[in-house]
Amino acid sequence: MMKITDTHAHYDDEAFNSDRYELLDRLLSESCEKIVTLGCDIEKSRTSLLLAERYENVFAAVGVHPENCADESDDYITELRKLAAHPKACAIGEIGLDYHWEPFDRGRQIRFFREQLELAKELDLPVCIHSRDCTKDMLDILREYKPNGVLHCFSGSIETAREVLSFGMMISFTGMLTFKNSKKAQEACEYIPTDRIMLETDCPYMSPIPHRGERNDSGNLIYTAQKLAEIKGITVEEVIAICNENAEKFFRFNKAKG
Repeated sequence: MMKITDTHAHYDDEAFNSDRYELLDRLLSESCEKIVTLGCDIEKSRTSLLLAERYENVFAAVGVHPENCADESDDYITELRKLAAHPKACAIGEIGLDYHWEPFDRGRQIRFFREQLELAKELDLPVCIHSRDCTKDMLDILREYKPNGVLHCFSGSIETAREVLSFGMMISFTGMLTFKNSKKAQEACEYIPTDRIMLETDCPYMSPIPHRGERNDSGNLIYTAQKLAEIKGITVEEVIAICNENAEKFFRFNKAKG
């Protein structure tokens, strides 16, 4: 089986503290073409860059997740700009909006999101976007910026996908696509052209069936690829080849390697 590129992972997470390097050694040897590991705050962005420095085919995205906006200083963007200048930084992320857990500061989230979109444009980097329970605000901002971006862990409707695609963006799917209750995401996946889809784990979260509820890692990406192949009516090998090529074009890994 071909190796697969995991476009969204969190190998800085404490869930990997016991075997992080052994796991990455094995994954990159056996099943992973490339891995993008994303920071969700300034400190974790630094950690992601350290991992990218250690492995030739691991790359980092740096950014402040909406849930972490309250914990970062008002001048965070200065440090983020420095991190984004690293040669293995291939994107700004994980950024976006999340109105799920209360209380949340909608104004601060929107401010951080806009500032990071502007930084990405300034540095000519793509963005990896988180969106949860914020569809109107998210679409309003994306309509304004039309970023070179990917909406990650997509679980929305065909209507939302259609609008995101109209902005020129990519959409990526996690193991959620394999869940029995993910009919809406599966319908959207069927609608989205294959040249606009990428594969991701969002590990250690979002383990696919048959590993739902367990710690996720990039080795499980094959299950999402199989489901995508079933939905699209093509072979798994075709899915992997297409999604790997999409990832190469989106993240420009060769440029990130310097």
